[in-house]
Amino acid sequence: MLEPSKRLQSRRGPCIAASMHDIRLIRDEPEAFDAGLARRGMEPLSAHLLALDETRRSIATELQAAQSSANLVAKAIGALMGAGKKEEAEAKKQEVASFKQRMPLLEAEQRAADAALDEALAALPNLPAPEVPEGADEDSNAVVHYDGTIPEFDFEAREHDDIGGPLGLDFESAAAISGARFVAMRGSVARLHRALGQYMLDVQTTEHGFTEIAPPLLVRDEAMFGTGQLPKFAEDLFRTTDGRWLIPTAEVSLTNLVREKILSGEELPLRFTALTPCFRSEAGAAGRDTRGLIRQHQFDKVEMVSITTPEASADEHERMTECAEAILRKLGLAFRRMLLCSGDMGFSARKTYDLEVWLPGQKRYREISSISNCGDFQARRMAARFRTTGEKGTRFVHTLNGSGLAVGRTLVAILENYQQADGSIHIPDALRPYMGGADKIGPA
Repeated sequence: MLEPSKRLQSRRGPCIAASMHDIRLIRDEPEAFDAGLARRGMEPLSAHLLALDETRRSIATELQAAQSSANLVAKAIGALMGAGKKEEAEAKKQEVASFKQRMPLLEAEQRAADAALDEALAALPNLPAPEVPEGADEDSNAVVHYDGTIPEFDFEAREHDDIGGPLGLDFESAAAISGARFVAMRGSVARLHRALGQYMLDVQTTEHGFTEIAPPLLVRDEAMFGTGQLPKFAEDLFRTTDGRWLIPTAEVSLTNLVREKILSGEELPLRFTALTPCFRSEAGAAGRDTRGLIRQHQFDKVEMVSITTPEASADEHERMTECAEAILRKLGLAFRRMLLCSGDMGFSARKTYDLEVWLPGQKRYREISSISNCGDFQARRMAARFRTTGEKGTRFVHTLNGSGLAVGRTLVAILENYQQADGSIHIPDALRPYMGGADKIGPA
C-alpha cells in the first residue's frame, strides 16, 4: 500500500544528519550567510544558529573537562592505594562517583544540542551562486539564449491532450484505475513514448559519456535526506508502508551511489544516467496542469548526474546543460535556456538552468529539463568526499543533476510540434530507427 507522506516519521538506525552548511563558515562570515538567505527570501538566521552552536560547544567542553577530571582522579586513587592511604582513596572514589553521575546527563544534553543544530541546518536551502539573478519567482528568471525555429501551421495548432486521444492517450481509463494525473498509452503513441526514452538514453551513453545505471526505485530515509527531499518535502513524495520512498527522480538513487564514500580525485568526474519511472504526489501543485501529461503522479525521465571536484563543477554544469540541449536539437524542437533567479531555484541547487520547449498548442514555452549545480550541499548531507593523490586531507565532492529529458513532456512537444492537419504526427528523423522506420503515426 502506498500513500503520500504527510510528515517525516522517525528514522531507523543512527542519526543521518550531517553538516548541511559549514558551521565554521557561518562563524567566520555570518553577514555573508545571512545575505545568502536573504536572496532566498529568508530572514537572517546566523545569530540563532551560532547560539545553538555555542550551546553545543559549551556542553562539549564541559563534558570533556568532566571526563579529564574523572581520569585524573582515577589515577590519583591508584597512587593513594599504592601508598597505603586507603581513607584518602575512598574519599576520591566519591568524586569519581559524582563525575560518573554527571556525565550521562551531559551526554544527553550534548545529543540534544547536536540534534537542535542539525535540525536547524537541515531545514535551510543551499545558498545561491553569486551570478544567480535576484528575484522572488519565475518572473525574474533570465533568458540565456533561444534555439531552433518555431513551426508555423496553416491550421489551428491543438494541444497534446486534444491530439492524443485518437492516437492512444487514454486518460479516462487511467483515471478509473488510479485516479487523476495518470495516463494509459496504447499502440503507436505508447511506442513513440518508449522510443523517446530509449533514444535519449542511447545519446547520453554513447555520445556524452554517461554510464547507464539501472537503480532502485525504492529508497530509504537516508537517501532522500542526502539529496534534500527530506525532511522538508515529505508531503510531495509517496511512502510505502514499510518505510521506504518511491523516488521522485533518479537523481536520488544516482547521487547516493557515492554516499559515505571517499573517492579518488583521479576518477572524477563520475557521470551516471538512468531511464526510470518517477513518482510525485504533487501536493503543492493542486489545480495546476490537471489536464494532459505535463504534471503526472507517475512519469518517465532520463536523469543525468555528475560527481566532480569543486574546481570543475561550473564547467560540468555547462556541459550537462549542453547534453540536454543536444536532444532537443536532434529532435528539431525550438527551446530556450533560462537562468533561474534566487527565489525560483530548487532547495538543493546553487545555480539552475531550465530548458523550456516551445509548445504550439499552448503558444508558450514550457519547462522540459532542469539542470542544477548543487555545489557541496548534497555531498555534506551524504558525507561524500574525495582525496587527490599527494593531498593529506579530503574534500567534499560537488554534485550536479539534470533531466536529459523528461520523456512525457518531450512526447507532448513532439505531438504539438509535429502535428498534421489530418491528426497524424510526423516522426522526427532521429526517432525513426526506434519506430521501425515509420515516418508518421496516425489515429487508430
